Amino acid sequence: MRWWTKRHLERVLGYVEKGQAEGASLVLGGDRILKDSGGYFMAPTIFDNVKNKMSIATEEIFGPVLSVISFDTIEEAVGLANDNAYGLGAAIWSSNIDTALSAARRLRAGQVWINNYDASDLSVPWGGFKQSETGRDKSLHAFDEYTGLKATWIQIR
Repeated sequence: MRWWTKRHLERVLGYVEKGQAEGASLVLGGDRILKDSGGYFMAPTIFDNVKNKMSIATEEIFGPVLSVISFDTIEEAVGLANDNAYGLGAAIWSSNIDTALSAARRLRAGQVWINNYDASDLSVPWGGFKQSETGRDKSLHAFDEYTGLKATWIQIR
């Protein structure tokens, strides 16, 4: 699907409707903006009181929609994060580096950012786990994804 076509905007707006219908609280945004420009732009959108099984928490929206899921303990947070079909990226914000590193080890995500989000470098492999498993791109590890190794055995008489 091409990004920010009318069809894509309608798809993302459909998730806003689903989120509200499933009981999440719309805190900010949730509608189309800048209609006069002729583009298909959407306001940044925030939902609170999201449950881990709601559509806006379990499906990839590919739009400016943030779903806030509250937790009480780091164990609960890791459990919530791992309890879905995807595992491309995760982010942790903490003043306690030991807690952050412990959680990062337990998260089933291909990238884990601590106290930042979306840092990247060509020398670091990119890929995920579960349904986000696309192999590994970038870095020397990508060669294994883009080449097919073959062994050929020859007997010389």
